[in-house]
Amino acid sequence: MMNFILQNLPWFWLGMAIIFTLIEVFTAGLTTIWFAIGSVPMIFLSFLPIPFLYQVLIMLVISIVLMIFTRPFAMKKLNANKEKTNVDALIGKTCLVTKKITKFEKGEVKIDGKIWTAKSTSEEDLEEGSECLLQSIEGVTAIVSKKITKFYRSKKSNFS
Repeated sequence: MMNFILQNLPWFWLGMAIIFTLIEVFTAGLTTIWFAIGSVPMIFLSFLPIPFLYQVLIMLVISIVLMIFTRPFAMKKLNANKEKTNVDALIGKTCLVTKKITKFEKGEVKIDGKIWTAKSTSEEDLEEGSECLLQSIEGVTAIVSKKITKFYRSKKSNFS
C-alpha cells in the first residue's frame, strides 16, 4: 500500500485535499479546510524529489500556519453577517414590569407586546410599571435587571 502511495503522490495529495474538503463540508468547523488548502501545493511539490515524510511535514506546517493566522479573520467575517433572531434579538431590550418581581417570587414583564414570566438578577424588588433590561432567557423565564438611568447635571455658566 505504501509503495502505491509513493508511486502516485500527486494523486494522494489530491485525494487528501478532497477528503479534507468533504470533512469540512459535513462538519463546518472551519478547521479541516486549512488542511485541504495545505494539500493543494503538495500536489505540485510531490513532483520534486522530496521524501514523503518531509512532504507531510511541509503540508502540516502550511496548514497550521494558515489556521493560526487566517482562521480568526475568517470566523469573524463568517459570523459578522448573522442576524439575531427569535429570543436572541430580545436580549438587551427594555421591558415593562407588569407584575411585581421579588427576590423569592417571579413576576411578569412585557417585551415587544408579549408577556413573559420573569425573575430578577438582583435581590431588589422590581415594582409594577417600572422599566428593566432583559439580560437573558432561561427556558420560558426572562431574566431581567433593574434599569439604571443616569442623570447628568448641566453646568450653568455665569455670564456677568
